[in-house]
Amino acid sequence: MTLRALPRTAWLGWRHPDDLRIPLRSTEAEDAGRRFLLYGLLPLWVVPGLADWWMHRRTRIEHTSGTKESVVHALMMTEAGVPVLMGLLARINPLVLTTMGGAALAHGATAVYDVSLAVGEREVRPVEQHIHSFLEVLPLTALSFTACLHADQVRKTLRGGPDRQDWRLLPKEHPLPAAYLAGLAGIIVAGVVVPYAEELRRCLRTASREGTRR
Repeated sequence: MTLRALPRTAWLGWRHPDDLRIPLRSTEAEDAGRRFLLYGLLPLWVVPGLADWWMHRRTRIEHTSGTKESVVHALMMTEAGVPVLMGLLARINPLVLTTMGGAALAHGATAVYDVSLAVGEREVRPVEQHIHSFLEVLPLTALSFTACLHADQVRKTLRGGPDRQDWRLLPKEHPLPAAYLAGLAGIIVAGVVVPYAEELRRCLRTASREGTRR
């Protein structure tokens, strides 16, 4: 349904000078909530992710649960990354909110499977379990703040999205500043993509070596 509803021309030239302005000194609840979401929650999400990668490395994941668990980590990053990308670039509407909610539920279910897989193969220390607590709640936190900032769209979602535009993936009317998007992308690549790509590469390389020895 999404692909059919996607207006191809809507994204042509979606970048324009009318960027969203986020007052840094405003005490209005909406401005404060948006500042926390964009400049606090999303960038700091990288911290527990990086800490979790370090715990995997410390417990030598490549010699225990190996590639199977590392692929599950990649799946969870996708489940979190897709709705974040939609929220950053697309207009918040019932389609985006429903995708965010479904992705958050899928991420939680995958996290349970991830832990059940890990505890049978390697040591999962209490510190790592607490790190998982942050990673599990952050998608729901991001969804909650987004919902609060777009209460009108939440009402539409609860009513089934009566308008045709409610189920189209449309660019934001006021895009986020390009400098912010570039900075956040750099943080995610450096703090998530690179470390977990290194983990998967390490696991694949170890599996290949062990398979050759056999």
